[in-house]
Amino acid sequence: MNGPALVDYAPALQLLLLAGVMALLPLSWVWLRQRGADTPARLAALTALTLFLTFDLVVFGAFTRLTDSGLGCPDWPGCYGQASPLAAREEIHAAQAALPGGPVSWSKAWIEMIHRYLAMTVGALIVVMTVAGWSERRRLPFSPWWPTLSLAWVIAQGLFGKYTVTLKLYPAVVTLHLLGGLILLAMLAAQHAALGRRALALPAAVRRWGLVALATLAVQVGLGGWVSTNYAVLACTGFPQCNGLWWPAMDFGHGFTLLHELGQTRQGAPLPFEALVAVHMAHRLFAVVATLVLAGLAWKLWRLGDAAARRLGGLLALLLLAQFGSGLANVVLGWPLVAAVAHSGGAAALVLLLTLLLVRSSPRLRCAAAAA
Repeated sequence: MNGPALVDYAPALQLLLLAGVMALLPLSWVWLRQRGADTPARLAALTALTLFLTFDLVVFGAFTRLTDSGLGCPDWPGCYGQASPLAAREEIHAAQAALPGGPVSWSKAWIEMIHRYLAMTVGALIVVMTVAGWSERRRLPFSPWWPTLSLAWVIAQGLFGKYTVTLKLYPAVVTLHLLGGLILLAMLAAQHAALGRRALALPAAVRRWGLVALATLAVQVGLGGWVSTNYAVLACTGFPQCNGLWWPAMDFGHGFTLLHELGQTRQGAPLPFEALVAVHMAHRLFAVVATLVLAGLAWKLWRLGDAAARRLGGLLALLLLAQFGSGLANVVLGWPLVAAVAHSGGAAALVLLLTLLLVRSSPRLRCAAAAA
């Protein structure tokens, strides 16, 4: 029995209309809350709301991946050529009956499509932000090319979502899709901080440490994404040892060959277990480096006399503790869904916090805030 076409644009118009209707709800809320404000203030509120929904999108994307719902609808952009699982219930039922416990089920189809609906809503809001940015470009504290770049990035993310389905969860594509969501989150956070014009005075040395911390976090998040997309979380049991050993057998060559099918080497053979151990251990070992760098930044912020910097330092320390707890729970408790989603959400929160910290402390924003 042949499956559906991997790409079917038949429901594209319906999906676009649905995205527009869904975007009207938050847009109406912003308009009502900001009806007495000027356009830049409304744009700031819209950016904040879009940032919130993007964070939700990143977390729900992790939930989609962790519940094995990435192929809940085996085609793109709809579900069996329909705009919703309701219209595709017969196809979903047939696929589930043919392969119980397989990638397609009623719940997985809904999880996958809700993820796509939320992504389309975020995309529609960024379209509005881009149009508003160009129409009010003389009054913005940044170039209108920033929201335009965000729109281009959303389109690229949509393509990564497409290839996640058509290439059957190809690990490199899924990892890039995860990192792309975090980059979009950082873009929106930077625009929100610039619109808010709430400057933060930081010594140059502390700001440089923040830049190093963000780069270190990016590497650690990339390693974590590679662990997740290769399903290597449970390759190591126990902590701090891995499978009862301080230095288990590891195959870094196969583990970090980027271009390979899920669960296979580049030659098509089954991926060795030692390769999964190498992926897991790389993330675990670099976590020590990332923790030291981020903890050092938290300490430096806490020691400053500025109250806002102390709050950010305390929040950074709390997020680090939460990340350690959720990561430990994944290993010790056998990758429970709540801990795994919390770990992904914590990584997104750290990216958001460091981006806001660096943008608010930039000399350009401090000059703009002083001028305002």
